[in-house]
Amino acid sequence: MKKDLFKNMSKTTKNNAITYSIVVAVYLIVQLFVMTGSISSLMKGLLVPLCVYVIAAISLNLVVGISGELSLGHAGFMCVGAYSSSFFSVLVGDAMPEGIRFAFAILVGALVAAVFGILIGIPVLKLRGDYLAIVTLAFGEIIKNLMNVVYVGRDSKGLHFSVTDTAGLNMEADGQVIVKGALGITGTPKDSNFTVGVILILIALFVILNLINSRSGRAIMAIRDNRIAAESVGINITKYKLMAFSISAALAGVAGVLYAHNLATLTVKKFDYNTSILILVFVVLGGIGNIRGSMIAAVLLTVLPELLRGLSDYRMLIYAIVLIAMMLFNWAPVAINWRAKLKEKFQNKNKSVKEAE
Repeated sequence: MKKDLFKNMSKTTKNNAITYSIVVAVYLIVQLFVMTGSISSLMKGLLVPLCVYVIAAISLNLVVGISGELSLGHAGFMCVGAYSSSFFSVLVGDAMPEGIRFAFAILVGALVAAVFGILIGIPVLKLRGDYLAIVTLAFGEIIKNLMNVVYVGRDSKGLHFSVTDTAGLNMEADGQVIVKGALGITGTPKDSNFTVGVILILIALFVILNLINSRSGRAIMAIRDNRIAAESVGINITKYKLMAFSISAALAGVAGVLYAHNLATLTVKKFDYNTSILILVFVVLGGIGNIRGSMIAAVLLTVLPELLRGLSDYRMLIYAIVLIAMMLFNWAPVAINWRAKLKEKFQNKNKSVKEAE
């Protein structure tokens, strides 16, 4: 019993180490390409968005794959994190050193997104299936439309809010308008870079993988597999579902922070329904519950359209073929059986080598 437990624990640690190593290895390879000038300026511009999508994908997989709930409002949590952190950074300005300011901005974005996750999760997680998806979709659209009409400014008297226009702020002549409705926030410091993005990916992986392999993670997966059985043995359904939802929201907020601090102007247009669906596509194609697969899908499907840009009209056709191929590879029964046989063959080969030694 103890030996089996030790083997399982060591296997989990080994798998987690492989996941971290993949991220670090990719980072080192990309940095080598950048240093040698082997990567185009267009691809350089995609490095931070890649990190944003990877964090968003693995955080959504916590809800969709591990918790077993369908959420279509993930872009809403990214929006909350992006706007709150950008507002903080512009408000603070040069009063803090650059690195400390960005660290606090990340904490602000994650905390505000987590609070929204809890506030939305308490009533919403009592719903199931399509109803939950519809409500989370509505949340994303409400946040987007709310940010389109909010104006925030500051002067010597403090902060001013309006939902009409800048004139409704009633500020002094030398006041500063920070949030400009549909025009968003301008002047956000560009603190994001590829290195910071990779560090945040590793932190997100650490949080998610440790949660999955913890007692709480096993409770969350038990609820996913059989809600009635989990409830019958005393597992608090609401507590663990809310835990997964709020942590996922916080990490989505971190992705929003990274995105906001990579742009000179932050607008709400990016955080729409299409972005939520795109992130869900990453999760589904990478394998529901497969954290490593979500990362690979996010990178591949973000880079591929840019790599195929030279093919003009055939670009989206090839992109669609790749989507279909990935879907079949992950979900077709024939492909699943083939992967299982291949894995078994590989394990038997390793076993034979160890016995020979």
